[in-house]
Amino acid sequence: MNNFITTFMERSDQWKVALLEHLQISLISLFIAMLISIPFAIFIANKKKISEVTLQIAGIMQTIPSLALLGLFIPLLGIGKIPAIVTLVIYGIFPILQNTISGLRGIDPVLKEAATAFGMTRFEKLKTYEIPLAMPHIIGGVRTSSVMLIGTATLGALIGAGGLGSFILLGIDRNNPSLILIGAISSAILAITINALIKYIENKKIKTIVSVFLISFIILIGSTFSFGTSNSKNLTIAGKLGAEPDILINMYKDLIEEYTDIEVNLKPNFGKTTFLFEALKNKEIDIYPEFSGTITSSLLDKKIEGLSNDPEEVYEKAKDAIYDQDKLVFLKPMEYQNTYAIAVKKSFAEENGLEKISDLKKVEDKIKAGFTIEFNDREDGNRGLKSLYGLDFKAVTMEPKLRYTALDKGDINLIEVYSTDSEIITHDLKLLEDDKNLFPPYQGGALLREETLKKYPEVKEALEKLSGKISAEEMTKLNYKVDVEGKDASEVAREYLEENNLIK
Repeated sequence: MNNFITTFMERSDQWKVALLEHLQISLISLFIAMLISIPFAIFIANKKKISEVTLQIAGIMQTIPSLALLGLFIPLLGIGKIPAIVTLVIYGIFPILQNTISGLRGIDPVLKEAATAFGMTRFEKLKTYEIPLAMPHIIGGVRTSSVMLIGTATLGALIGAGGLGSFILLGIDRNNPSLILIGAISSAILAITINALIKYIENKKIKTIVSVFLISFIILIGSTFSFGTSNSKNLTIAGKLGAEPDILINMYKDLIEEYTDIEVNLKPNFGKTTFLFEALKNKEIDIYPEFSGTITSSLLDKKIEGLSNDPEEVYEKAKDAIYDQDKLVFLKPMEYQNTYAIAVKKSFAEENGLEKISDLKKVEDKIKAGFTIEFNDREDGNRGLKSLYGLDFKAVTMEPKLRYTALDKGDINLIEVYSTDSEIITHDLKLLEDDKNLFPPYQGGALLREETLKKYPEVKEALEKLSGKISAEEMTKLNYKVDVEGKDASEVAREYLEENNLIK
């Protein structure tokens, strides 16, 4: 409990930002779903066949996994708040639509006959008694939708939309239950609070209800999206999930702000490689740390043939190819290589005489591997283990940090790691030699658009102060400070830069 309170106090500023982002994406989605559902439900309520088909379609849309929808919208809408909101709107429509139709159909037919006898128009019927009588049902649907959307909005963090889900993802990545609880409890309390507030206005006048929702919607839209232009010099730097990208983007920020007059905004734990790559091309972010091996193996439409494992050659090929393909600039990399490696417990390696990946062939029937989704589907990943090494063992896909728990419990006995992961130390792992050179060199450097460098040429000199710096041993120790000692990534980044005289 003390650790939970301490963590919350240390991250209170981040929590406030995440809470606001969560409110924005969930409530904007709710209001848009209302604007779509309620008028349409009024229009089709008396058309039985049309309403039944509509409800079936809306119900089917709810059965599609939210992660699938988020993934489908990325090529069309990019990443960030907009695809998250569109996905949530789709999920929010059904409860409101269903309850509105039910409420309107449940009105006593005698009232309808009386209204017709008095010569009331359709609008007069709606205004006088239909909507007021159906309002409890409508509000009930809105409340159901709000609770569901606030819970589902945590997934927005996976595509850079922010929100309380960022605490949950960070907690899983850092194996920190306090962070997970902060995100989960905050989301639950927020859902309960919004549900209670909506119930409170349920019996108010229709004009009051409409005014409250409309004003709230306008305020949220205004706080979420900026429609003006700014002449200030600023850049947005994002990082993948994990301690290492978090450290690197903080180094980038410190270097740029030290040697230029540019203000830097950070988006840590932004998501997986493809999310950041698309965000960079779509101008949603300006810079992110990438690796030469990732570019050559995953980001190029046309595979480079005959590529050796020489780090310098791989960097040059990656730099030229990514520029030709997308006009992206890959700056000179750091010294260390954060390449893939296959790891087992040292005890398991000793018991089975494992020194190199080829040795796994003799214990293939004993292997239970836990791989990330990305590694499992890569040519320089599990596919390469099958084709190059001829290995075909049982493998399950898991979130990166959850694999270590499974490894300690004995549920799995082999995983892929990055060669600078702090968990190599903390979980007493042995890295097996890549004796057939499956994994290409992975040197890290800043990836950014050519137009960004043309606008801010001074950024290149600032960022390339890291070129040739940071050994694999140093990076492992930096990761250890964040993952194990619990230090803030910004503090660890600044300490390194100061100790190596890269900033004052």
